[in-house]
Amino acid sequence: MADYIAKPGLEGIVAGDTDICCVDQGQLLYRGYAIADLAEKVVFGEVAHLLLYGELPTPDQLKELRNMLDRFHGLPQPIIEAIRAIPHDAPMMDVLRTGVSMAGHFDPSKGDSPDDLRKRAVWLMAVTSDVVAARYCLLHDREPTPPKRGLSHAAQILYMCHGTEPDETSARLLDLTLVLYAEHEFNASTFTTRVIASTTSDMISAVTGAIGALKGPLHGGANERAMELLSRFKDAEEASAWVKEALAQKEKVMGFGHRVYKNGDHRAHILEREMRVLAKQKGKENLVAIYDAIKDPIVDKERPIYPNVDYPCGLTYFLLDLPLDLYTPLFVCSRVTGWCAHFMEQAQANRIYRPLSNYTGEPLRKTP
Repeated sequence: MADYIAKPGLEGIVAGDTDICCVDQGQLLYRGYAIADLAEKVVFGEVAHLLLYGELPTPDQLKELRNMLDRFHGLPQPIIEAIRAIPHDAPMMDVLRTGVSMAGHFDPSKGDSPDDLRKRAVWLMAVTSDVVAARYCLLHDREPTPPKRGLSHAAQILYMCHGTEPDETSARLLDLTLVLYAEHEFNASTFTTRVIASTTSDMISAVTGAIGALKGPLHGGANERAMELLSRFKDAEEASAWVKEALAQKEKVMGFGHRVYKNGDHRAHILEREMRVLAKQKGKENLVAIYDAIKDPIVDKERPIYPNVDYPCGLTYFLLDLPLDLYTPLFVCSRVTGWCAHFMEQAQANRIYRPLSNYTGEPLRKTP
């Protein structure tokens, strides 16, 4: 039996080539565009087109993408009834996993050409947001809100959840989080997508698997737990006392640190700046004071740990009056574009993933 050097978590292992996203200490690029540039100048629909089609869209191409989304929105009644039948205490990520899987039986795109795959990816953008919004409505004793044509993806999500068109600030802030969450290279859920794609399974199975991976608390849900942390304290003084003790005990603080970034998450300061503006508009500066009371000692210590994007995102979603159980599903409504882009890239130059393992069990034995 050969001995191999195991790399737990595949840390440091290059598992493949990609031209979709670059993640390193100095930059985060979507197909060559810096995340800060995209966050400032484009909306999520343009980012979705960039990831799925390879280039930022012309105005006509963006209009066509939005028209395609409009056509795809609206769940078939059997899916709504299935969502209705799921126990009310089931986590939203479980509902989303089931809803996407069931929706696969109603996939309007039947082929596997590049155009078919892109069409299916756009349809999955609609399906994920429709499932989240339908579940939200049903939990609030309302029938799912039919989509309204012409809205941006972010505005459509908020409209289908609340039944009224969102204000410009709310739509813009949700859109920004979708831009920031859209893609992040070979993370656990994206790698899951590529592994499933490598077997020549279908895109819906791959996205369903990715949702299962993102459900795991070591990968997804950090924005929820960051907001749960902020909600524990009545004021900045109480938060400051807690974080001082937490640092002394070397406790992990949710929303800080990143597996890749050691010098700070490129996305966090972009969202934090806008979150502060939103908090001021909402008269919630007290929450920002708690936010800073936790952040400042962690960033200012001798060996600083920087916030990741989930830390400001949790508070942003709270300020948008979104419940905790929606935070990770909203991540899916964005990241599904990145997952589908990786599915298509894997299919273009496929080799099934089949890593080796280092056997640590008993040597050869004979039965008595």
